[in-house]
Amino acid sequence: MKWEDFRQSDNIEDRRDEGPMMAGGGSSGQLGLGAIIVLGVIGYALGIDPRVLIGGAEMVNQMGGRSQQQQAAPQGHIGAPKDQIGRFVSAILAENEDVWSDVLPAQTGVKFKPAPIVLFNGATRSGCGAARSAMGPFYCPLDGKIYLDTSFFRDMQTKFGGGGDFAYAYVISHEMGHHIQDLLGILPKAQAAQQNASSQAKANAISVRIELQADCLAGVWAANANQKWQVIEPGDVEKAVATAQAIGDDRLQKSARGYAVPDSFTHGSSAQRVQWLERGLQSGKVSSCNTFSQAN
Repeated sequence: MKWEDFRQSDNIEDRRDEGPMMAGGGSSGQLGLGAIIVLGVIGYALGIDPRVLIGGAEMVNQMGGRSQQQQAAPQGHIGAPKDQIGRFVSAILAENEDVWSDVLPAQTGVKFKPAPIVLFNGATRSGCGAARSAMGPFYCPLDGKIYLDTSFFRDMQTKFGGGGDFAYAYVISHEMGHHIQDLLGILPKAQAAQQNASSQAKANAISVRIELQADCLAGVWAANANQKWQVIEPGDVEKAVATAQAIGDDRLQKSARGYAVPDSFTHGSSAQRVQWLERGLQSGKVSSCNTFSQAN
C-alpha cells in the first residue's frame, strides 16, 4: 500500500511514552480490571477466546452511559509521531479524514468531524473507561476517539495470520467506520435496540450488524481513497480479506474451543466480514452498507 508520500494528520494523541496505565473505578459504561479478569476466567473455562467476550462487553460498555460524566484521562503528545509505525497511523488517519470530509456530506448530507487516534502501550484511560491491549482497537463514542495499541498489528501477523500495510489500514478504517456510524446517529439507535432486546442472543446480533457495517465502511473508504490516489497495490485486498477472515468470530471460537456458537457472535463470521468489506470496496457508497436491512 502506498502511504509514505501522504500528509500526516496531527489528530494523534501519543501516550506510548507513559507506559501501561491501569485505570480503575470511574463512570457507568466502563470495563474495569475486575470485569476483564472475570471474562478471562470464564472464557478459558468454557474454551472461548476471551477476546470474544471482552469484545462484546466492550461494545456494550462503549455505547452505554453516553450521558455519564467522562473520567479524566491523561493527555499525551499531540501531533504526528516521528517513528515509522506512528507515521503510518498518522498517514492512514489523514487519508480517512480527507476521504470522509468529501464522501460523508456528498453521500449523506452529514458533515464529517475528525476522530483523533490515541496511541498507547498496554493500558490507558478512555472516556469509556479502561482501554487495554486485550480489547484490541476500539472507538469510544463518549469522547469520539479511536484507541489503538500498535502491538495489535504484531498480533495480526503472529496470532491471526494477517498483516501488511493495507490490512493495518483496514483495522484503523474499521474503527473510523464506528465514528461514521456515530455521526450518522446509528450507534445511539443500536444502543436503544440492544437495551430493549429480549435476549442476549438478539443483543449480540445487533452488535454483529454494527461491526459488519464498520467493515463495509472501511471498504467504502478504501474504494474512494484508491480512486483519489491509487493507494491499493497488487495483493493488498487479498491481505485485508485474509485479516477479515482471521478475526471472524467463528474462526476465533473454533480456534479456542473447536466449534463455534453463532448466538454468541459479536463481530460476525469470517464469511460475513469478508462479504461486507468487499461490498464497500466494490461500491464506494455508504448506502451499500445497510446491514440492518431485512434483505441483508
